[in-house]
Amino acid sequence: MFEEEIRQYEQVRREYEESIVQKMARTDYMDWNEVLFSTHSCAIEGNSFTVDDTRILKEQGLAMVPVGHSLLECTEMADHFRAFRYITTHLDAAFDETLLCETNRLVTENTLAYRAPGAIAGTYTTEDMAAGDTVFGDHETLVGRVPALLASTAEAIRNNIHPMVVAARFHGFFEYLHPFRDGNGRTGRLLSNWILLHAGHPLLIIDVKDRAAYISALRQIRSEGTDEHLVSFFFRAATERMANELAQKRSNTHLGLFLF
Repeated sequence: MFEEEIRQYEQVRREYEESIVQKMARTDYMDWNEVLFSTHSCAIEGNSFTVDDTRILKEQGLAMVPVGHSLLECTEMADHFRAFRYITTHLDAAFDETLLCETNRLVTENTLAYRAPGAIAGTYTTEDMAAGDTVFGDHETLVGRVPALLASTAEAIRNNIHPMVVAARFHGFFEYLHPFRDGNGRTGRLLSNWILLHAGHPLLIIDVKDRAAYISALRQIRSEGTDEHLVSFFFRAATERMANELAQKRSNTHLGLFLF
């Protein structure tokens, strides 16, 4: 299953690794991805930061609040930076509740009090949850399934199932469980990227322009009982991102130089 998606992805990935990843300093490559990933992951949840806004915040910190943005948005982005750095420096950690809860703690630590007064960052919800037009299940039942999801994902990683398949399946069912009061989407996307980075693959950045297709694929897990649509979406998003950046590099390499 997903043989064609894997073939196309791996073909583009080989060129992407050779032409982009290996040609950049590792620190520069990860800083670039941190800005892009943080911008789009937070934008999916409603943050209005642009890529340039995020870059400025990363470079100057909260001393420079970009014009037109609230302090809450700035703080949310700063928290996401900390969570991103945590997962990217703990790629040898066990894929377990410690990794999960610490990622959620970091991504919500300085904003949770505004959105869920009394809740504690990095701890599971003690109330039933709803988001958008979705009412999630009984929180005690869903939270109780988190250890099994983490264990099955860790086993899939050990069994060398394709990392993109593992990342998508983990993400889909994690969002279905929705075990935290806030930050479930950002936490899920961070840990899906932990799976990819752990396997030596480029990050998956879901562009905010693809938000509707992404949400639709997540909903189909509940409505159709399959994660096939989400896995296909992950492959498509990853392949298109790499192909677009390769095309940019080719275009900019061969751009004519005009002199007066």
